[in-house]
Amino acid sequence: MGVSKLTAGQIATGSILVSVIVLLFKLVAWYISGSIALFSDAMESLVNVSAAVLAWFAVRYAQRPADEDHPFGHHKAEYFSAVAEGFLIILAAVLIVEQAVETIFNGAQADWGGLALLINAVAMAANLLWARALIQAGRRFSSPAFSAGGRHLMSDVWTSAGVLAGLLMVLATGWSILDPLLALLVAANILREGLRVVSESVSGLMDRAASEEEQAQIRDIIHTNAEGALQVHGIKTRRAAQVLFVEFHMVVDGRMTVAESHAICDHLEAKLKSALPGTEVTLHVEPETKLEAGGIAPVAD
Repeated sequence: MGVSKLTAGQIATGSILVSVIVLLFKLVAWYISGSIALFSDAMESLVNVSAAVLAWFAVRYAQRPADEDHPFGHHKAEYFSAVAEGFLIILAAVLIVEQAVETIFNGAQADWGGLALLINAVAMAANLLWARALIQAGRRFSSPAFSAGGRHLMSDVWTSAGVLAGLLMVLATGWSILDPLLALLVAANILREGLRVVSESVSGLMDRAASEEEQAQIRDIIHTNAEGALQVHGIKTRRAAQVLFVEFHMVVDGRMTVAESHAICDHLEAKLKSALPGTEVTLHVEPETKLEAGGIAPVAD
């Protein structure tokens, strides 16, 4: 079964399995070599395991149906998972800096063998494949937890590539100081990614609007599918993980019956949900006295 056919729960479970396997590979590479740079790479994978477990719980909780206490659903649970992942990434960066600075001042001789580098390269390849799968899943499910995990794994891939290239340089030159310096570069990259994940996730918790592309699509659908209405205005959107909430005011002729205006609402809501799966629409019908400048005038046949 291809990754594109897996459910959100299956992908979350797969993330745990892949992250554990990759972590074990990197720990073996670090144990064999004693390299602080490989230690930093393993620390980032330890974060991946923790993040995968958090995402597993968050995805399942977010899929719970709306209830009396959470009438709009539990979708934002994924943002909490992503925020927690961001803080774990930052913590990993701090621990790596601590180890790298200690190595620089106290000195430590590693054994950079070809076997350790080969093991780390295999782990990097596995991360690359799963990172691409998670990023694709993040788009397919509009999942901040998957997207954050995929971006972090891709950052981990570039980190591993830099570490491998640097350690090959150490082998060629004998400059052991490059090992902790590489670890510091890894820490800087991890810190940057962690801050970005936290920033984007907090933005989601603050009811961030739909993307510009989605908003343009919403306006176009309203423009071409609200025949019978006089105008639509006051469009507001907010993204809550996999669900997009859209609300707006629809102005109709005051003499129109409730049934006629309701039919326009149903048609428009169906078009929006068909074009943007997972959309929840709230409409407020108003008489022609509520016309506003700058509103969207529907196209008439």
